[in-house]
Amino acid sequence: MNWTCPFCQRNAVITGESHISATSYIPNKSVDGIVAHVLDAIVCPNKECNRRTLTARLYQADVKHGGAGYYKVKHLMTWQLIPNSSAVPLPSYIKPAITADYYEACAIQDLSPKASATLARRCLQGMIRDFWGVSKRTLFEEIEAIRDRVDPLTWDAITAVRKIGNIGAHMEKDIDVIIDVEPNEAQLLTSLIEILFKEWYIARHERELRMKELIELANQKELQRQAEA
Repeated sequence: MNWTCPFCQRNAVITGESHISATSYIPNKSVDGIVAHVLDAIVCPNKECNRRTLTARLYQADVKHGGAGYYKVKHLMTWQLIPNSSAVPLPSYIKPAITADYYEACAIQDLSPKASATLARRCLQGMIRDFWGVSKRTLFEEIEAIRDRVDPLTWDAITAVRKIGNIGAHMEKDIDVIIDVEPNEAQLLTSLIEILFKEWYIARHERELRMKELIELANQKELQRQAEA
């Protein structure tokens, strides 16, 4: 199983040694019918991390043909127990107010998609104002203002997310207005934000580090040349 650790963000292939899954079926017929509880524990194989993740899932189940046990029919709900959200770790050089909105949006994504989308929208506005220095009446206008300043692929990703469900309506209203969205729409919005963190803040920071290293190396070579002259 291909897997990305939510703690260290390393990609890994998970084997049976690192993954334990336990399934239990509750045959008592409630309003949900027969249900299955699945608990997955994965230990990161990266020795520098080695942290455990724990996820619980609830499925609607049914009796197998012939009555020999049960099988999962429909996924009902997922709880991310450890870590308690799907948020990726962000570097400290990004403004705390921006990262706080992102972390909270991820934490309540399953519990309240519409509240999550509202926080994600505020996070996106904060990123545009902070990184690009753009401030307009609405988030829609702020996004339009950076159209010619972002690379085409990034703009295509922003446009694609804006076309989904009620996300586009979110962009045109005040960021504090709460609008109903589907859970997958809220997830797409946070996924877009994660891409923009990488494309804007992290890429800029890494570029600055490479440039500083190059300048330092050039200065050392010049001092060495002067010493040898």
